[in-house]
Amino acid sequence: MSLVLEVKNLHARYGKVEALHGANLKVEAGQIVTVIGPNGAGKSTMLAAIMGALPITGSASGTVSYLGHNLSGLPVEKRQVRGMCLVPEKRELFTTMSVLDNLVLGAYSRKRARDRHYLDQLEVIYTLFPRLKERSGQAAGTLSGGERQMLAVGRALMSKPKLLMLDEPSLGLAPLITREILRIISDLRKTGVATLLIEQNARAALQVADYGYVLETGDITLEGPAHELADNPRVIETYLGLVKKTG
Repeated sequence: MSLVLEVKNLHARYGKVEALHGANLKVEAGQIVTVIGPNGAGKSTMLAAIMGALPITGSASGTVSYLGHNLSGLPVEKRQVRGMCLVPEKRELFTTMSVLDNLVLGAYSRKRARDRHYLDQLEVIYTLFPRLKERSGQAAGTLSGGERQMLAVGRALMSKPKLLMLDEPSLGLAPLITREILRIISDLRKTGVATLLIEQNARAALQVADYGYVLETGDITLEGPAHELADNPRVIETYLGLVKKTG
């Protein structure tokens, strides 16, 4: 597999407060990498720093390399054009617009680049998310929480990203809907998309991921293949809510 994202010694701060302390992370094509950890650990800050989207009060240092190119100083818009896409925790849909119009907006960067086939992912999205096709004429604001998350992911995929970053896709969703969303994310491996998944639901994240990192108070404290992290006694005790049996 080819390396899509490499983060080296990434620091992020808000004013005088450092939220991320020298993080290192890699994501390869067709791989799902998850970052788990408690609230306030710096998970969303990491995504914002990688995307170049820290708030005006924030700053970042370190190296973010995408497809072998250093992105230092590159604005969010140009990172998006190169194939990086972030689905934020709040989803940020255009609620008064239809499902279809939201999806079409997801392909705007391709249309702007004069890609004549900029809508070629629409049927792919409808195959992944049949409910979006059923509700294509509905206003996005009338969808359920799970359907809104489907739409947010579908809109991101309309740009044909090489790197998809998801911030807490299971937030506020019922367990059944969470499993469905993560199953679809797992299926994205077939497309070759590299996925960086930020999740507080450690159990679900480690089940779907290939590799994982544990982020605690700004520091990556553990990393390894997802199945090994799922068997790690400290991860089990702290994040999975189970006591590992011995003997």
